[in-house]
Amino acid sequence: MDAYSIGIDLGGTNLRAAAIDRDGKMLTKIAGSTPVAHGPGPVVDDMAQSVEKLRQQFGRDRLAGIGAGVPGNIDMAKGVIVGWGNMPIFNGYAMRDELSKRLDTKVILENDANAAALGERWMGAGRGVDDLVLMTLGTGIGGGIIVGGHILHGQIGMAGELGHITVSPNGNPCGCGNRGCVEKHASATAVSAMARLLNLGHDLTAEQVYDLAVQGNDRAREIFKAMGEALGIALAGLVNVFNFPLYLLGGGVVAAWDFFAPAMLAEVERRSFTYRSTLKTAPTRIEAAKLGGDAGLYGAACLPLEDVRT
Repeated sequence: MDAYSIGIDLGGTNLRAAAIDRDGKMLTKIAGSTPVAHGPGPVVDDMAQSVEKLRQQFGRDRLAGIGAGVPGNIDMAKGVIVGWGNMPIFNGYAMRDELSKRLDTKVILENDANAAALGERWMGAGRGVDDLVLMTLGTGIGGGIIVGGHILHGQIGMAGELGHITVSPNGNPCGCGNRGCVEKHASATAVSAMARLLNLGHDLTAEQVYDLAVQGNDRAREIFKAMGEALGIALAGLVNVFNFPLYLLGGGVVAAWDFFAPAMLAEVERRSFTYRSTLKTAPTRIEAAKLGGDAGLYGAACLPLEDVRT
């Protein structure tokens, strides 16, 4: 068997890992819950155990390395989590070095949304595209920016905080300290909040609001129209700044594409001269991502393989 790597995707409650070969074939995938709330130690224990299971199955000698996608901002030089807002207990923890020491193997740490963007570029909707943006729509909104086939990190690793683009100057307050961030107007949490305001239900999930929209509920459809307009404002700004050929949207809320995309695309066309200028020659593509929840696994696994190639 040719070389392979192991990708890890650490979430707020779940831990997944996969062995993926250099051609992008997923050899196997394992998943389980992990005690994130108990702090870094138990989480690293679970990560190490998952890796051990996979490399026992596929061999140690062919393992190119381990990539781990984790929430929060990463100090790339030190391999330290510096900004996991919901879990500050992890901030300052040298996860890369601790995991590498336990496994005696090279580990590359990366923000989970950045890893997902790299995964889409490698084996998803962005194959063959060197410059793209991925916006992930979930409980919040994250993002990753790929330039020349590589993740854009910025000065301190915080490039790609797409969820905190302002789309409404006097909009809903955000935990980041701003008002009107796109994640407060277009995430799954925002969809649920709008459903409460419109008296559709107190605890409806975004999926339940989508079901109501499918059934023809006008207020539910208005929610997704508002969501699309907010996304369109954010995307228009990104198109104007980057002039990339491809912008992808991923995450569970993308299932409602047919309800929010028309308003989103109309808003982009209205607000972006760059977008309008490319329509007849080399159209700017705004599309749904393809890898779903596996994007982060592919991207994390790509990191050590990419490092070997370069």
